[in-house]
Amino acid sequence: MRKVIRIALREYLEAVKTKAFFIGIVVAPILMCGSGLAFWLLKDQVDLTDKRLAIIDHSTVVVEAVEKRATERNSRMVRDPDTGKKIRPAFMIERVEPAEDLAVQRLELSNRIRAKSLHAFLEIGPNALTPNAKREGAKVTYYSRSTLEDEVLRWLERNSPINWPLMKKRGLRQGLEPEAVDQVLRWLSIERRGLVSIDETTGQVGPPARANRELAILLPVGLTMLLLLMMLTAAIPLLNSVLEEKTLRIAEVMLSSVRPGELMFGKLLGNLGVSITMSGVYIIGGIIACLIMGWTEHVPFHLLPWFVVYMIAGIFMMGSMNMAVGAACNDSKELASLTFPAMLPMILPMFVMMPVLKEPGSTFSVAMSLFPTFTPTLMLLRQASPGGVPMWQPIVGLVGIAMCTMFVVWAAGRIFRIGLLTQGARPPLRDLLRWILRG
Repeated sequence: MRKVIRIALREYLEAVKTKAFFIGIVVAPILMCGSGLAFWLLKDQVDLTDKRLAIIDHSTVVVEAVEKRATERNSRMVRDPDTGKKIRPAFMIERVEPAEDLAVQRLELSNRIRAKSLHAFLEIGPNALTPNAKREGAKVTYYSRSTLEDEVLRWLERNSPINWPLMKKRGLRQGLEPEAVDQVLRWLSIERRGLVSIDETTGQVGPPARANRELAILLPVGLTMLLLLMMLTAAIPLLNSVLEEKTLRIAEVMLSSVRPGELMFGKLLGNLGVSITMSGVYIIGGIIACLIMGWTEHVPFHLLPWFVVYMIAGIFMMGSMNMAVGAACNDSKELASLTFPAMLPMILPMFVMMPVLKEPGSTFSVAMSLFPTFTPTLMLLRQASPGGVPMWQPIVGLVGIAMCTMFVVWAAGRIFRIGLLTQGARPPLRDLLRWILRG
């Protein structure tokens, strides 16, 4: 055991004493959260050119409502109230009377969009007030250069300046009083709440906590991505490390004083220490930030032990597999061809992460999280989701991953022991299977 610890310390110190380690601590989360960071940094980098929207309104009731909403928006959102600086484009509404030949009119407006004198045009169908009569004429059509969703279209859909006046006019046509129409069309928003529970201190039924949609997504995804980052940080370097020691004959010298199993176990412990150090920096930093901002109640302290357990199991399982792959290769070209397959067991759970996050209690989510190679990431994702999971599921998943890890470490150890001293062509799959079965 003394030799294992010495090898582990050597691997750990070689990693943490380098500049790359400290740079990686800063760069790694930036790369993992790059899109969100870029969105935050560039959120103010918007096109300030005013957007002109032409409206062909056959109903005669929509264009006035859109103009009113656009005027309100321009007065509140276009300029910074403190500095007066323009921060968003203004929406300019242009009324266009319907022509007899609508096809020619649409072409003329489209040409104006191509000439960039118009951003888009909106057409309210002639049967918009009686949609059940002729559905074809009841369409609301938005014409723009890009078929993707743009800022003006999002504003029209979010503020509903089209359907509200149409529905109000329909109600008035049916003989309803204006007050009755307003009452019928009153919009009630949905408030998100958690589950009702009993207060342990008072024994009374307490009010449900207000649900935080952003936190419900950020917390499980953040923990899962951090776990994946730690597994990649520990497992992937073992590929290059083992191949380098094999090709430079360093491994032969080391095997003269330690057994292959001790060498493999020591390298796994050393890289596990590197991951624990990095994750400790991120977790402690996150807790301090939450303390400063008053978000202590959002820190998932109950999940931190599970995070460590899953990280240890995942690193031992994936790290031993990568060491076996590195020992079976003879040069960097062979290693490059096997790097992606070696990463697949860690990457594949990400393809089902969103369905699991959406329905963490479904049969599919339970089955995926109990699959041993998927358990570390997907089970942690489900445990961090609102509502959690029954205690038996992480226990069963932990038993499964423990058994799988022991088998993988045993099989990889046999490949590592033989492959580390084997030179020449890369052994085919049947030889690797024979090494596992026969040793």
